[in-house]
Amino acid sequence: MSDNSAYQRPEDTELRARLDDLQWHVTQEAGTERAFTGIYWDNHDDGVFRCVVCGAPLFESDDKYDSGTGWPSFSRPVSPHAVEERVDRSHGMSRTEVVCASCGAHLGHVFPDGPPETGLRYCMNSASLDLEAARSEIDPAGQHDESIAD
Repeated sequence: MSDNSAYQRPEDTELRARLDDLQWHVTQEAGTERAFTGIYWDNHDDGVFRCVVCGAPLFESDDKYDSGTGWPSFSRPVSPHAVEERVDRSHGMSRTEVVCASCGAHLGHVFPDGPPETGLRYCMNSASLDLEAARSEIDPAGQHDESIAD
């Protein structure tokens, strides 16, 4: 894991109280959710996808695309150091597991069949992510910011 003091893995007791059963299974036991069931597979909101365990930023909505697989798919992480890749030989396959570089939470897998720019498909579990929505185009006084194009 990366030495990043801004993000740390919480204690198991705190995680058990905060995460639901699926989030725990995915992030702590390297599980997966069923295709087309996660809250983010067909989500098109703008923002930053953060680790549900430690809150570290992982993926930008601008890099999310519809891969047709039923899981949220991204062409790249928010930075080269946001995630770590590990060899996963479970289930009789050889795949590349993706974990949060800050806390080690299982996120999903990366495959070499993504869009042309990167050629990568970061196939993530919705249960491992938390979407921090982009700031509104409404200023604090409730007025539409005309400087932002519609």
